[in-house]
This record gives sequence, structure tokens and C-alpha cells, in this order.
Amino acid sequence: MSLDSHIELVSDGGYAVETGGDACPLEVRGLTVAYGEKPAVFSVDARFPSASMTAIVGPNGAGKSTFLKGALGIVPRLAGEVRFYGQPLKEARRDVAYVPQRASVDWDFPARVIDVVMMGLYREVGLFRFAGSRHRTRAMDCLERVGMQDFADRQIGQLSGGQQQRVFLARALAQDAELYLLDEPFAGVDAATEHAIVSVLKGLKAAGKTVVCVHHDLSTVTAYFDRAMLINMRKQAEGPIAEAFTPETLQATYGGRLAESQIAELRLGSC
Repeated sequence: MSLDSHIELVSDGGYAVETGGDACPLEVRGLTVAYGEKPAVFSVDARFPSASMTAIVGPNGAGKSTFLKGALGIVPRLAGEVRFYGQPLKEARRDVAYVPQRASVDWDFPARVIDVVMMGLYREVGLFRFAGSRHRTRAMDCLERVGMQDFADRQIGQLSGGQQQRVFLARALAQDAELYLLDEPFAGVDAATEHAIVSVLKGLKAAGKTVVCVHHDLSTVTAYFDRAMLINMRKQAEGPIAEAFTPETLQATYGGRLAESQIAELRLGSC
């Protein structure tokens, strides 16, 4: 998959859905996705409110990433209705930024860091026009927010995994979106990068933006997020941390495979 293959998000599949007046950033009803004859996500309903940070958690192969890709139309849906701010994706693209898994990108694609970040401005600049100095300034500002301004002219493939992840976050920031969807942004990064990314994401939430992350580390859910969605092909729970991220919902999601000591280490009662 090439570096720029996720820039143009696939449009909504044309589903009709009644919407209320609250303009929810992302609302999903009955989302079903299958690979061949094997369902990966089955009839999932979910709603992600404004100014929130939600972790999508579940065991390996539970459909976490597929849920995001199905909502965005990156993988085809068998069924389901998806609305972004009450509209099909094609009507709300300017408000939606997506950061794919780092492992899904071809890092041999020849591009400088600054060029990757300016890809986030393509709808504003246009496909057949050159970016101006103000666009470069904006891209540099986004790189500074993630601590990567000194690497602007470096080839993206020469960076470490954590640095690459920061650059992709900077590209999403350049879009100045309202809804940020991130697929395992902390996978394979060092502690410093993880803390830097969390700080940026919490800043987005403080500014009224909505953040949804596929997340694999149960031990940091309560520290990083205010909401959780637990999924294992079907949705098991969704809502504020204190309601959705509990010993009961975790055991239901993980099929009872979590040891009591693992649950105790999460200190759920202190949420």
C-alpha cells in the first residue's frame, strides 16, 4: 500500500439514515464487514460524541481496525449506515482525518517529511497546484507540535517507527479536522513518542475535537481516554470509561481469558 493511498477516503456507500440535530461526529448503525465468508464485524452500533477521546479495544482479530475501515469505506460493508456529523462521508470529508496503521504503509515511497505533512492540505491546495509559503509554514507548525520540525527535509523512509508515526499525526493535524480516527497510533513506538502523541490528542480534545483510537494496551486506557468501545466481532460495551471499561465487560470481550491479577492491575475502581 503506497504512502499516499489513504489520502482520498472512499466515499459513503449511499446508505440512507435519519439524523438528529446534534450533528454527532460519528454514528454507526448495524455495521457488518466480512472477509470472504468470515464475518469480521457483525451488526455494530456505535456513537462517538463531540469533544471526547474513545479507545476501541479488544483481543487480536476482534475487528477493531476493520470497524474503522468499514466506517470509512476503506473496506466494503455488507450492511450498515454510517454518518459523519449527520452526513455521508463525501459531504463531511473536510471534517475527518484518518491515521492508518504504520505497518500498512510502504515506507520506501520517495517523499520528504514536509511533503508528507503537506499531503494533509491537498483539498485546500488542490491536486494540480503548488503549495505556497503559507502552506509550508502551516505544515512546519504541525511538525513542531509533534516534535519533528528538525526532520522536515528528511526522507520519510529514513525515520524510526516512532518518528514516522509522529509525521503521520502531523499530516492529520494539517487537515485541521474535527474528527480524528487513528488505527493503533501507539503500536511500536517508544515511550517518548507515546507521551508526545497522547499530549497532542488530549490537546485536540480540549479544543473540542473528537478522537477515536484503535488501542491495544489495556493498562493505559483509563489514563489516556474518557470513553471506551469494547469489541469482539460484536460490540460488547460502549460509553464513558466508568461504565464501559469494567471487569465484567472486559471478561465478556476477552472471553474470560483475562486473569484476575490482570484486571486488578488496571485499578478500574479509581477511574
